[in-house]
Amino acid sequence: MYDILFEPYRLNDKITLKNRILMAPLTRCMAGPGLVPTEDMAAYYARRADAGLIVSEATIIRPDGQGYPNTPGLYTAEQIQGWRKVTDAVHAKGGLIFAQLWHTGRVAHTYFFGGEYTVAPSAVALDGTVPRMRELKYETPKALTVDEIQQLVSDYAKAAENAIEAGFDGVEIHGANAYLIDEFLHYDSNRREDEYGASPENMSRFPLQVTDAIIAAIGRERTGIRLSPGAYVNMGTDSRDRQVFDYLLPQLEQRQLAYVHLGIFDDSLRFDYLDGQASAYLRHHYQQTLVGVGGYSADSASQAIAEGKFDLIAIGRPFIANPDYVAKVRQGEPTTAYSDEMLATLY
Repeated sequence: MYDILFEPYRLNDKITLKNRILMAPLTRCMAGPGLVPTEDMAAYYARRADAGLIVSEATIIRPDGQGYPNTPGLYTAEQIQGWRKVTDAVHAKGGLIFAQLWHTGRVAHTYFFGGEYTVAPSAVALDGTVPRMRELKYETPKALTVDEIQQLVSDYAKAAENAIEAGFDGVEIHGANAYLIDEFLHYDSNRREDEYGASPENMSRFPLQVTDAIIAAIGRERTGIRLSPGAYVNMGTDSRDRQVFDYLLPQLEQRQLAYVHLGIFDDSLRFDYLDGQASAYLRHHYQQTLVGVGGYSADSASQAIAEGKFDLIAIGRPFIANPDYVAKVRQGEPTTAYSDEMLATLY
């Protein structure tokens, strides 16, 4: 019944996945002092190495990108060494793992890095407080200068180089879920009037510059990206956003990336301005490798892949509850239901 999920899948000349199941990036807030990955994290990822590809939890490219407690970084020698233990453990089990590169933009907080301000495309603050630290209210970010944007492009590329040094098989650019790159792609958070705002071409400029810099650093075959054309977390809606993604997706297709990964928590949702589901919109505008996500079961994922709706499926919370998720699905065994209590521990 699930045969299609267990077919090998060739991403490109350099990477072939042993099956079509990805472990989705799952923020666990379990890094040690200095935001260094721990031995427990190495064991956690190794237990899930049966996935065709693991995408790591979102990993900070530089200190001012932190918006949650105890999230790992990839910008110091100690962090690189910590991640090397993780990647070695995954590879020893026959797995592949990409690092998801992250800057949280206006979702960051100066509490974590001791700076004077957070940064974003525009000086537009979020309402609310930091998850897990509800006493911290979000701050009004500083609008990035053009020079600061160019520095960020360099920082993303350096983080990608650090990922390869740490033993990762590639990187996924976190361009989704209302973090920094995604903030450039939506009118609610990008109110600039310069070459980085006010039109689809300008609003796509920073994400494409980051993508090009990472391709130059580590190769297109090792570069994926996650996008949220219709997942409004920490973001106000605006129907003009579709025009931005209408422009961005063909540009990404020209770059022949490893994949594009949908960033959404529930792909059954329909968006009027996308004419339906976010995954269907992406498939219409992007014909290369597409990763679906958002509440799919093995049954529904198998059917969607068979119908060509996407090529790979990313599984999130079930992988927390079931380190042996792939084996259970392959053998037709029942899986353990996820519960929020499971977030308190790695296992």
